[in-house]
Amino acid sequence: MSMFRYYAANKAPEQSPVPAAAVHTNFLRTGRISRKAEDWVEAERRFLTYEEVAARTGIRLENAGKTTHQRLNKFHKNIRFPKIIFHKTLAAAPHLGYVHVTASKTDFAEYKDVTWGFYIANFSAEITADEKFFNRIKPSSSRMYFAVAMKNGENGKTRQQVINRDFRENGVLFSTTDPKAALKNVLLLGARNAELRRIVEAIG
Repeated sequence: MSMFRYYAANKAPEQSPVPAAAVHTNFLRTGRISRKAEDWVEAERRFLTYEEVAARTGIRLENAGKTTHQRLNKFHKNIRFPKIIFHKTLAAAPHLGYVHVTASKTDFAEYKDVTWGFYIANFSAEITADEKFFNRIKPSSSRMYFAVAMKNGENGKTRQQVINRDFRENGVLFSTTDPKAALKNVLLLGARNAELRRIVEAIG
């Protein structure tokens, strides 16, 4: 990925207020990860360091994660997710990054108690089965929602978790750029019985 140069602007442009949206039909819309142009436009001459850009990106990523978590937990009183918010920005392009929103365990037909984490990225990419994980990153305005299976690290010295590539080769439970599909997938992972799953499946 080519090197980026970032500039700071003194004043943000006027923005129209965003109307409130229903949780069921506009999942994450108000929690979208902003990459506002006023943070790095050429109109101003003050350069932003990569550290400054990463810090601004991190704040927006985590705010989006918090809003997303709230919306997930508003869907049904019997579907609840823990709030586990942390982010990472890309070293070569710190205006891009992803945020971990929540984690839980789910049973599948062939696997029991699969630990997984749900993430939102402010870019889209292919998810690979190797250590690189992201391939062909598209630094556009699109977003990517994905969940991956996790397991404890091999060294056993820390509690840090890594991607469980024994699960579906690349560890990915789902990956989508569609926020509505993301809603249904995460809620289905959190639905503990057939009745709750039917409620989730009925989302229009």
